[in-house]
Amino acid sequence: IDLFSVCSLCFCRVFSLDHYLPQPPTITHQSPKNYIIDPRENIIIHCEAKGKPHPSFSWTRNGTHFDIDEDPNVTMKPNSGTLVVDISRAKAEHYEFVYQCTARNKHGTAVSNNIVVQQSRSPLWSKERVDPIVISEGRSLVLRCRPPAGLPPPIIFWMDNYFQRLPQSARVSQSLNGDLYFSNVLQEDSRNDYICYARFPYTQTIQQKQPIVVKVLNLDAINDTMAAFYNDTDLFSEPADERKPNFLIPSGPSSSKTVLRGQVLEMECIAEGLPTPEISWAKVSGELPTKRTSFLHYDKTLRIVDVSESDAGEYRCTARNPLGSVHQTIRVTVKAAPYWISGAPRNLVLAPGESSVLTCRASGTPKPSVSWAMNGIPIENSPKDLSRKVEDDTIIFTDVQAGSSAVYQCNVSNDYGYLLSNAFVNVLSEPPRVLTQNNKVYQVIKNRQASIDCASFGSPIPKITWFKDSRSSTLDGDPYVLHDNGTLEIHTAQAHNSGKYTCVARNSLGIYENHIYLEVKEPTRILKQPEYKVVQLGRSAVFECKVKHDPSLIPTMTWLKDDGELPDDERLIVDSDSLTIVDVSESDAGVYTCIMNTTLDHDSASAELTVVGMFERPDPPTDLELTDQKKRSVQLTWIPGDEHNSPIQKFLIQYEDFLHHRGHWHNLTEVPGTRTTAHLKLSPYIHYTFRVLALNAVDFSRPSFPSRMVKTEPAAPDENPTGVQGFGTEHDNLVISWKPLSGLQANGPGLHYKVMWRQKVVDSDWTTVTVANNSKFVVSGTPTFVPYELKVQAVNDHGAGPEPAVAHGYSGEDLPVAAPDNVQAVLLNSTLAEVHWDPVPAKLIRGHLKGYKVYYWKEHSLHKHNPHLVKSQILTFSGNHTRRMLPDLHPFSLYLFNVRVYNGKGEGPPSPNHQIVTPEGVPSAPSSLRVSNPNLDSLTLEWSPPHERNGHITGYTLRYQPVNDSNELGPVEELALPANETSLTLLNLKYSTRYKFYLNAITVRGAGPPISEEAVTVMDEALISQHGADVGAARTVNPFGNVSSSFGEDGTLISWDYWGPEQNVYVEYIVTNSKRKEWQKEPVNGTQNVMLKGLKGGLSYRVRLVATGHHDQPLHRSDELLVSVPAVASRQVDIATQGWFIGLMCAIALLILILLIICFIQRNKGGKYPVKEKEDAHTDPEFQPMKDDDCTFGEYSDNEDHKPLKGSRTPSNGTVKRDDSDDSLVDYGEGGDGQFNEDGSFIGQYSGKSASRETAGGHESSEAPSPINTMNSLNSFV
Repeated sequence: IDLFSVCSLCFCRVFSLDHYLPQPPTITHQSPKNYIIDPRENIIIHCEAKGKPHPSFSWTRNGTHFDIDEDPNVTMKPNSGTLVVDISRAKAEHYEFVYQCTARNKHGTAVSNNIVVQQSRSPLWSKERVDPIVISEGRSLVLRCRPPAGLPPPIIFWMDNYFQRLPQSARVSQSLNGDLYFSNVLQEDSRNDYICYARFPYTQTIQQKQPIVVKVLNLDAINDTMAAFYNDTDLFSEPADERKPNFLIPSGPSSSKTVLRGQVLEMECIAEGLPTPEISWAKVSGELPTKRTSFLHYDKTLRIVDVSESDAGEYRCTARNPLGSVHQTIRVTVKAAPYWISGAPRNLVLAPGESSVLTCRASGTPKPSVSWAMNGIPIENSPKDLSRKVEDDTIIFTDVQAGSSAVYQCNVSNDYGYLLSNAFVNVLSEPPRVLTQNNKVYQVIKNRQASIDCASFGSPIPKITWFKDSRSSTLDGDPYVLHDNGTLEIHTAQAHNSGKYTCVARNSLGIYENHIYLEVKEPTRILKQPEYKVVQLGRSAVFECKVKHDPSLIPTMTWLKDDGELPDDERLIVDSDSLTIVDVSESDAGVYTCIMNTTLDHDSASAELTVVGMFERPDPPTDLELTDQKKRSVQLTWIPGDEHNSPIQKFLIQYEDFLHHRGHWHNLTEVPGTRTTAHLKLSPYIHYTFRVLALNAVDFSRPSFPSRMVKTEPAAPDENPTGVQGFGTEHDNLVISWKPLSGLQANGPGLHYKVMWRQKVVDSDWTTVTVANNSKFVVSGTPTFVPYELKVQAVNDHGAGPEPAVAHGYSGEDLPVAAPDNVQAVLLNSTLAEVHWDPVPAKLIRGHLKGYKVYYWKEHSLHKHNPHLVKSQILTFSGNHTRRMLPDLHPFSLYLFNVRVYNGKGEGPPSPNHQIVTPEGVPSAPSSLRVSNPNLDSLTLEWSPPHERNGHITGYTLRYQPVNDSNELGPVEELALPANETSLTLLNLKYSTRYKFYLNAITVRGAGPPISEEAVTVMDEALISQHGADVGAARTVNPFGNVSSSFGEDGTLISWDYWGPEQNVYVEYIVTNSKRKEWQKEPVNGTQNVMLKGLKGGLSYRVRLVATGHHDQPLHRSDELLVSVPAVASRQVDIATQGWFIGLMCAIALLILILLIICFIQRNKGGKYPVKEKEDAHTDPEFQPMKDDDCTFGEYSDNEDHKPLKGSRTPSNGTVKRDDSDDSLVDYGEGGDGQFNEDGSFIGQYSGKSASRETAGGHESSEAPSPINTMNSLNSFV
């Protein structure tokens, strides 16, 4: 039993056990088997181990003991077996040996792998003479690299003098060994700097070969340069012709390759030929492993990673060009170094007397051999042990004894490698210990997996059992899963799984228990996620993120922008459940994510913000172009218009059929907004013109300008009419109809239809007619309801359409001639019966069976008090059913029914009438219940029998109970009453108490639903007489009195007296003569007055008080009170005495004074306008002095402003024509009124006309005022 594997999860945190538990050595870290070192750095050979006591270390070198103390350049790290070789005083090559580390203590010995130490090498390129290469165009060429052998092998690449990689292609490529292959050379391949470079990865050095010169000549160039390149060069006298492929790599028709399992298989095929061949690969004996296969170097290299035995077999590469092809077969053999089948041997911790096995199970190709050692000594040379038995790859231990601890080595090897593993057997006697912290609290989210640990240690291995809360039973089985390491798993944790858990560890030496707590928390969920937003510049954007979480967990809300932190910008406002971005700018666009984190879980949601300017519909597409036109298709391209800040969602392509539907545009297809081209399918015999519309979030664009016209030639129809069906409108005809082809489907002129039909019997002939300009044909004189086969074929002037499919139909139907037989009824209860019948034969239905109809009616009730009523009902059942339910029957009644079959034509004859007699049922509620004669301790109940007796009434049940002021129900009293009674007086009731009554009627089938009522007993005799109560009828005692109203500044006060038991009291009011029927309601809350603030002055209201009982039904209402609310008098304030008004008037006067002074200064400063000089020379005959009453100016009177323009006639109001002045401001104007922009700038400068505005004092002058008039105006104002 592997105790240490059981406890493996806990050793990382229970290091305290290591202080006193004995343990054999275990190698924890070692250098790789093939250890390549950098000769420029110190050599470090790792060997780390653990054990109790801590192990000591020794080394062997090339199989013999390596005395470290004798070599001054070698040291061993303290408490470690790691060797450090100082190469500052020695060469690294002097330490290239095979090393093995040994770690031992008194409980055993562990050994490391054989570590082969080799220094990396980057030898120089051998000196060689590289001759120029002259080659004729079209021939193949190989440039050899032949790099020096290094450790590890170098990485090869080709570059030029400028350290730029040489371009490679399907024609020129590098092989796996580094050579550069040309399938055929071109003149552009001529260059003098083909350089092969080798990079050695360990030393990070790069070496280069001598540059190779290549000159590619055509035939003429060869003749011209014969002499120059003849000496000591390869010369080709003829250019190459086109030729089929031939393999350069590999050579011969087949080759083989061996690869190890788990490594990378690379096979290459490089071919020469003209034109350049294309390479393809296939596996002869199966399929290529798609997920592990890749093609490199322009398909010349096939690469398969993680090779397995299934990859063995034959592979074929094919080189192909237009002149032929050639094949190469490569046979792949897969070998395997040893590998573990079920993992390396595991350590064993056993108690004395226990038994177990140590397994070293591995595989490989060829099959590896297994050898065992104990404490580093071959097991056959180790001391004999009767408790140990070796069987090939397994050691069996039986009844182990104390003191037999040891480390066993398993060595598995074949021709391609070896595996060495240490596994100890530790014999211990230890009572159980629970290593998990006591009283530890685990928290988990609801509906997630919960795992609570009970890591333990002991020898023998402790058995773990779990209990919860009361420890009534062990936790084993659904929903609990107990793992071998003691962990208790709950696959889906729920709230009821929370609580205290106890884990108990026991073995033969003792028992130990631990307490653990599990808390199941509610998950964190985002209830309202942020949504995608499109926001205009300068507006605000709000992303909501409302979250629900477990209240015991502390949440943290984080916002991200584009998966990074939010910008540090005060415009971004983060609240508890939202992110607000004010004054949005273009930089704010992006994806915003809200993340809600707790200590146990998190939830997140994202939304994108798009920032745009003003939204508009897009501009129409432009530049429509038709290309690649074929017989039935054409390619349409276009250029999109401006999107106007809203992305184009799609393009709509429309066409106009200029031949058949000129002026009508039809939708053809749609393409996504990211595309600007469409492949359009065309129909024959159409003159197409296309246009395109773009759609964004606002609307469609205007259509583009039409494209040029595309005409297609006519052809025979490609399809036949659809929707072919046959039916009859009369019992002796067959109507064949179909959906006609459209003009787009006609494919040519002269469209007509070939209609064919025949009866669906053997060897009947087809009858054919030709139909044009119609979509149906009527066949007369057919037998009733006979099946037919139908075909409709489209034909035009250019031929017939394809062979039509056969459709099926029936000739006309007639009414059924038979009724269902064997009709029966089975009564299921007092309101439900099941009706059975035999189906009508198909030949008698004479049409499509639609279903059956059951006609039934209540003939009369069996009770003498119920009326005789005959009302027929029909239940229709579609389909071929032979039994159906009749629901909702009245109990204690006689029903008659019959059954009829119906088809598409109508109903058949009815079956004979049959009876259904329903038994008694429960009655309905009594039709009324009234309370009368309330006294101090009694009242009378009166009722009427149920409307629906559903049988013989055998009696009544009365239940009643008191109801207190808080609407709580008291104990129930029940009375059984005879059937012939309709009233009852209840005595000995409590005075001033509300009661609730329930009354049921009873038949032999049981009690029916109750009717309920409430009533209140009278308080006392004096109170009744005081308020004039009438004890002769129920509910006449009104608990309200002295209802009155008064008015104040805060509203209308309603007061009253109340002596009733109900606590739910309201004041209701409504405007007198109001069309509204709903009363406004104000709660009273236990007082006897209320202030109504909602009443409007000047209106009259009806006011009343209402006391409500159980379920808020009104029990008592006061008499209505008419309340007329007086109108609120407006407060008269002398505005002239208000300080703010006086200050405002002074400020206005001062402002006017300043403006007038500024105008006067400007006038005197600038002199007179030329127009004014002319006016001075020609004194206006209408000159008038200034008048005090209208504050006008005598110098520039209003009459001047109203003179007509030059050349106009004098108006009838007496104004005089202006002098003809070329300098008049009128000549500069456009005849309109002077206006000002919003910013005060003048519009229509030098206007020749001034607006005339009537004021209380006359015309308002448009000329600049004088100081005298200014003073006068101020005097008049003050």
